[in-house]
Amino acid sequence: MTLVEFYGQQPISIRELAQRNAVPKRFLEHIMLDLKSQGWVASLPGKSGGYILSQRPEDIRLGQVVRHFDGLVAPINCVSVTQYEYCNQEAVCRFRRVFLDVRNDTARLLDSTTLLAAFRGEPVRRQEVFDDALMGGAGI
Repeated sequence: MTLVEFYGQQPISIRELAQRNAVPKRFLEHIMLDLKSQGWVASLPGKSGGYILSQRPEDIRLGQVVRHFDGLVAPINCVSVTQYEYCNQEAVCRFRRVFLDVRNDTARLLDSTTLLAAFRGEPVRRQEVFDDALMGGAGI
């Protein structure tokens, strides 16, 4: 989120971005090239160069970014638009409805959340992840 934090200021070097996000520099370079190809970031050459957001953080939606990198939001392929796979149980499957709702709710949340809104949000606390009320479900 460093690029959001420093939007409108000086560019941030790839080394500093990698350090701040605890990501290997070579791995981050590939991510930045992908982000640049989408027009979300720009790179500036030179000693004081680096990366900047090329769009306002309130104009970039998380749904765009997730779909670019992951390709889909659907939890299973029989409810995916882009990676749909036929299932012979579609006409009678009641669980498919739940997964369609998960897809739609996830898409709405991601598409309504901007980078700026995510940056302004609070970090997730450990106890939120391990909430006792949710721990009964295996695989959470």
